[in-house]
Amino acid sequence: MTTTPGAVPGATDGDAAPSAARPASLSPSRAGDFMQCPLLYRFRVIDKLPEKPSAAATRGTLVHAVLERLFDHPAQERTAPRAKALVPGQWQRLLEAKPELAELFPEGDGGAELARWLTEAEALVERWFTLEDPTRLEPVEREFFVETELDSGLRLRGIIDRVDVAPSGEVRIVDYKTGKAPRPQYAEGALFQMKFYALVVWRLKQVVPRRLQLVYLGSGEVLTYDPVVADLERVERKLLALWEAIREATETGDWRPRPTKLCGWCDHQAVCPEFGGTPPPYPLAVVPRQGAQGGEPGAVRPAQS
Repeated sequence: MTTTPGAVPGATDGDAAPSAARPASLSPSRAGDFMQCPLLYRFRVIDKLPEKPSAAATRGTLVHAVLERLFDHPAQERTAPRAKALVPGQWQRLLEAKPELAELFPEGDGGAELARWLTEAEALVERWFTLEDPTRLEPVEREFFVETELDSGLRLRGIIDRVDVAPSGEVRIVDYKTGKAPRPQYAEGALFQMKFYALVVWRLKQVVPRRLQLVYLGSGEVLTYDPVVADLERVERKLLALWEAIREATETGDWRPRPTKLCGWCDHQAVCPEFGGTPPPYPLAVVPRQGAQGGEPGAVRPAQS
């Protein structure tokens, strides 16, 4: 019997709660969730448990919006003062889309905390001008949604901050980060997202991007990497192994927590066994495993390089 990736064999739509969803595709962020903690992946993708917005993440969204909108202006007008002037308007647009973001800031301080937060966002925007010159850039795409299906049936998707194409046809993928650049020993993890995007572009356009570029506004650094076909083939194998582990966990309902230092920032401690909580009832049909070998259910199997 052939099954769709992420589907539970033998189950019908009526077997699952209306709010539940079987994984149907993989993005860099969701792949990162599963590698960090399979139970976190379940909470976000299958249970869709709510999470509180954070000031740091919202600031990142704001800065991304400003840098995207700056390219609406002619090249000579892409200046730091113009970019900073976009911050209040883009913040208002975020508030209109998500009024709950106003709860990030106390009401009784006369707007002091919000003003400080907006100033921090402006500083990140201004720092970008020390790293790139937007007057010399004409992005082909901004906030570019990409999606492709591999031969295996795995669907990959994501949003690329910026795509530049040189007159020679060479492609550069750029991603803005509002945090600090990682230490060299952790650079590979940071580049995973970019290699994911490069794989999608390669499969879509049959072109290997010439350069992957991470722009860290928090520390004023730029991390670059020039991929080759062998890199992207390794990433594809890793993603296929990851997806197989996700499918196995989906079918068995066995999603193991993986404690790390990041647990302290998790919104789901109340329902996590590592903190004495109980996960909500699993909303999908479960297929018992028979004669399984090679590791614990839900565990990520090592990818072959």
